Amino acid sequence: MKVTPESLVQEHHESGAWSDLPLDEIFRQTAETHPDRVAIVDAPDRATWTGGAPRRLTYAEADREVDKLAAFYGAVGLTQDHVVGVQSPNTVDTVIAILAALRADLIVSPLPLHWRQKNVLDALNSIGAKGLIAADRIETRDVGTAARDVAAELFSLRFVFGLGKDIPDGLIELGPMLAEMGDELQFERSEPRPDPADHAATICWSRSGEENMPVSRCHNHWTSCGTLVINEAHIKEAGNIVLPYSLSGLTGLGGGLVPWLMTAGTLHLHHPTSLANLADHAKAVKADVVLAPGPLAQTLDRKLGDVNTTLLAAWNISSPQPTTFVPRRRMVDLNIADEFALTAHARGPSAKSRPIPLGKHQGPEGCESGPALVEIAVSETFEDQMPTLLVRGPMVPDIGWRTLNGNQRRLRWEGNGYLNTNIKVSVTDEGLNGFGVPGLYALGTGNLETIDVIYSSYPGIREAAAFVVEDPVLGARMYAALVPEPGHVPDAGAFFAYLDAEGVDLAKIPHRVLILQSLPRNDDGTVCRDRLTLRTQRLPAAVA
Repeated sequence: MKVTPESLVQEHHESGAWSDLPLDEIFRQTAETHPDRVAIVDAPDRATWTGGAPRRLTYAEADREVDKLAAFYGAVGLTQDHVVGVQSPNTVDTVIAILAALRADLIVSPLPLHWRQKNVLDALNSIGAKGLIAADRIETRDVGTAARDVAAELFSLRFVFGLGKDIPDGLIELGPMLAEMGDELQFERSEPRPDPADHAATICWSRSGEENMPVSRCHNHWTSCGTLVINEAHIKEAGNIVLPYSLSGLTGLGGGLVPWLMTAGTLHLHHPTSLANLADHAKAVKADVVLAPGPLAQTLDRKLGDVNTTLLAAWNISSPQPTTFVPRRRMVDLNIADEFALTAHARGPSAKSRPIPLGKHQGPEGCESGPALVEIAVSETFEDQMPTLLVRGPMVPDIGWRTLNGNQRRLRWEGNGYLNTNIKVSVTDEGLNGFGVPGLYALGTGNLETIDVIYSSYPGIREAAAFVVEDPVLGARMYAALVPEPGHVPDAGAFFAYLDAEGVDLAKIPHRVLILQSLPRNDDGTVCRDRLTLRTQRLPAAVA
């Protein structure tokens, strides 16, 4: 299914930014050329956070599994352009499941790992998904059982597959099923698909607005993202890439999985538990590239010691301002604009994070011969309004699903061809100070105003506000400030139990709770979240 206007498709192909190779074909060609090269490797501690022993596959071995699983999808009734949700952590099984779905011409919808049953149900229902692939567990969460319950409530969901070791009844266990079928199951495409790389490959989920919104990308959108990262980070062919980000959004896919596919390297999958664990993993595999949250880059750089690796520091819209320090290795700032665009810039000798320049981004600085992969602009402002980020170009996705713009969406296409992301930005003479403004957005979820409503719904609370506090472990954590009704004394434990019972997205549950008599306000009446952050950091004893 193509969702990009034909005029844009033609423009991107003529510029040279788009090609005819879909992602699964890139993988297949590498398997044919380098069959014995190691392709994907599980984290050595896999069994501690999900089911199954660690696996290690060459390109030839992985390609056979991809082919067999693609054939199995077709055998059970999944056909071209059916949507399949995936909620599974960073394992070899997850990568195989995604690549097999792409080979079978299915559309993959990677779901954030912190989503709970209600979020998964609403998302899959909104896009008419036919299948769901779920891990048995993610740490202590029984994801497989939740997936089975989703299927019981969603009539359109015909197939629920399980990955891991302890798969609950009602799910199709992919591992044992494929082993039983042996080599008899082979994928055969009935007829070649015209322009395969222009068809939708994924539906990811924007979480920067008031609602979770489907964002569709074709194969060429993804390769445009990968090209920009590869060129700026100088990712060499056959390198070792350590990926601690889940395969559910632009950071993990565009900054990790796709560059791995395009450079025919070895992907070392990682589930983040601590910076020390990530550093040890990178050193053990002699990583050429390591992705990490931007706010933790300085600490990780120190922990990596003398390892000769490139550090990709990912900054999302909720990140604090980048710190200035002299890294011991090549460091590239990867700025992620939710699910809409990314840019990559290597740090110079000044050790400062460079502003994101407005205009066209073609790759490494000074590379002006290649096609522009993304173009950055800002909206016009009125009175005291902050400008919002505008993006267009070969990596910019098609918002919505089956329609370019739903009436209820806050995002919109401008008349000049830019997508207005509605992400607020800070502009200087040299460009943008990142995507997003620190303190306005919450990590992994929507804007803070929408979370205020959730917290305020707790009985006995007059008003509430979510705010972000910098954290040395995660980079940032979300806190809640609650103002009770007169005569009511809220209990923090009961508040957390209420959020859990309501099935609130895990990313929206605060780390701690602050009880106040009133919320600090700005001159315009809005909540002053900066003052909340300062108060929490200065008065830790007041935090429940």
